[in-house]
Amino acid sequence: MSELKVTPLKPRDQGAEQSAVTGISDIDSTDAINPEELREEHQQRQQHQREQIEELDKETLQKILYQMVLIRRFEEKAAEAYTLGKIGGFCHLYIGQEAVAVGALSAIRPDDYVMTSYRDHGHALARGTSADEVMAELYGKAGGCSAGKGGSMHLFDRDANFLGGHGIVGGQIPLATGVAFAAKYKGTDQVSLVFFGEAAVNQGALHESLNMAQLWKLPCIYFCENNQYGMGTSLARAMSLQDVSQKAHAYDMASEFVDGMDVLAVREATERAVARARNESLPTLIEVRTYRFMGHSMSDPGNYRTRAEIEKHQERDPVKLFSDSLKHKGVMEDAAFKEIEDRVRAEVEHSVKFAEDSPLPAPEELFTHIYANPIKP
Repeated sequence: MSELKVTPLKPRDQGAEQSAVTGISDIDSTDAINPEELREEHQQRQQHQREQIEELDKETLQKILYQMVLIRRFEEKAAEAYTLGKIGGFCHLYIGQEAVAVGALSAIRPDDYVMTSYRDHGHALARGTSADEVMAELYGKAGGCSAGKGGSMHLFDRDANFLGGHGIVGGQIPLATGVAFAAKYKGTDQVSLVFFGEAAVNQGALHESLNMAQLWKLPCIYFCENNQYGMGTSLARAMSLQDVSQKAHAYDMASEFVDGMDVLAVREATERAVARARNESLPTLIEVRTYRFMGHSMSDPGNYRTRAEIEKHQERDPVKLFSDSLKHKGVMEDAAFKEIEDRVRAEVEHSVKFAEDSPLPAPEELFTHIYANPIKP
């Protein structure tokens, strides 16, 4: 089992608030944490982030910040476009979770494979898919990365080894396991990285995949983005063992529990898992505790959460936390922050124009991308 170099945020209390009759917590896990303990842990984590900054070059740090700001502004613009009726169907925003995708994907190679769930805009952008292609896909236009036929939940970029965007809860997990098997079978040292929410942890597909990955020693990293709510249901009401990372023990698999509001903590944990996968062909389960600031989707009013709870988590906005740390260490001046913000806004505005100008898919596209080797008449 792996060991964190820094004491992680404390897992949630499993028993103090549980009813002996129902087994359901009477208090949401987010409210059960001692505020003083939480503040102390956050201060320790921020101090460690600042120490990590000293180990990275300025170019890497600026790229990480740029990607986080890009995801934030892109999602804000996507919400605006959805409200105006320019984006249809389902739309799940990544606001608040930017540190997870950016931190993890900054630690892998371009030839490694990435899969995720339907909350996939941030992962696609962090993987290198252009904002133009992602926005056009949200608009259902031919210029999108899935040719306008996938939409928000089914982004795909073969050139970036980004294999989706999957709408079925947990559906991507066994697929990523298969990709890891293929990499091992072919004798490459590629790594397969798969993201899923904590609600997918209760799916049998995850447990079958974990068992297979450890038994066959597959280079797969299972990344649980624990934003503490499966749609409108809190973690405490849906899972008997709420510390997801501990579920790896049943399969004798390495695991970590990470602060998902700290981009460098996520990057550091991913680096350890990547080394294990690449050098030893062994899987890892990483639980990242994060928090989405928006509803489950654009149609979710979020009445199951209080404003106070959301504001408590916004105090550790991952973008602001990292920006403050860079400023504290003297890595960037105010002018550099403004330059990044200006570049991001220009890129996002261009993506909207690109999406609006891009044509709709041609009718005959309905019959393409169905079979790998279609039979010609």
